[in-house]
Amino acid sequence: MTQKIGAVALAAAAAAAALTLSGAAPAQPAGERAAAATIVLVHGAFADGSGWRAVYDDLSARGYRVAIVQNPLTSLSDDVNATVRVIDRQPGPVLLVGHSWGGTVITEAGIHPKVVGLVYVSALAPDAGETTAQQYEGFPAASEFVIDTQADGFGFVNPERFKVGFAADADDADAAFLRDSQVPIDMSVFATRLENAAWRSRPSWAIIARDDRAFGAGMLLHMARRIGAEITEIPGSHAAFLTQPRAVADVIDRAARATARTAAPAAAAGRREQP
Repeated sequence: MTQKIGAVALAAAAAAAALTLSGAAPAQPAGERAAAATIVLVHGAFADGSGWRAVYDDLSARGYRVAIVQNPLTSLSDDVNATVRVIDRQPGPVLLVGHSWGGTVITEAGIHPKVVGLVYVSALAPDAGETTAQQYEGFPAASEFVIDTQADGFGFVNPERFKVGFAADADDADAAFLRDSQVPIDMSVFATRLENAAWRSRPSWAIIARDDRAFGAGMLLHMARRIGAEITEIPGSHAAFLTQPRAVADVIDRAARATARTAAPAAAAGRREQP
């Protein structure tokens, strides 16, 4: 029996040492991440969920359960439904994270009762009754972000302008892969009016990449301020979710901790009220 306990202790020590040597962030205490132990990541247009891999790895190492949505990009309702399916599968509270067009998706899907907070990563944030296209009004055009719309209504980022407009801080190989693995979006989605705006009832955080060329100057900051988000500016292009994963993960972690601190007193009050 003593030998068995000793072996378990040695195994635990070895695992801890391996974690330290790997440089991975340690898992958070369960009490600090109880309110949003699951992070659901929602990609935007022209990309898919694989771009979140480095953020996924970072958050997983910190002890979070992480799930990634694969949006079809065929309509707002299709993308919201895809997101809700993933939320439904989670065992507890969810922090919902959206990049770019994914911001519109989490704004609508975020009214799900499991969602306790929203993180916008260079993301759109319309209000209920508004379209995504309306968010661009009054701001200069993003001249380096060029979309080619096909006869069937689906759009791709122009391949010759892809790196400068979408992923300026990526290396050439990564930018080329992103360019050649684009997922087109039905451009009509930008004219769809939202029925709900989850940021009106959920706390929000906004990550703004300083060199994001997909939006006109001032647009991201305007949206973030309007929704009352806690704003963090980071280096990076529109593809900061891929090129700046640690900075993005840090904000997501901070948001998850904040929702945990907010929810803990409410949960305790609920337990006291039970007969």
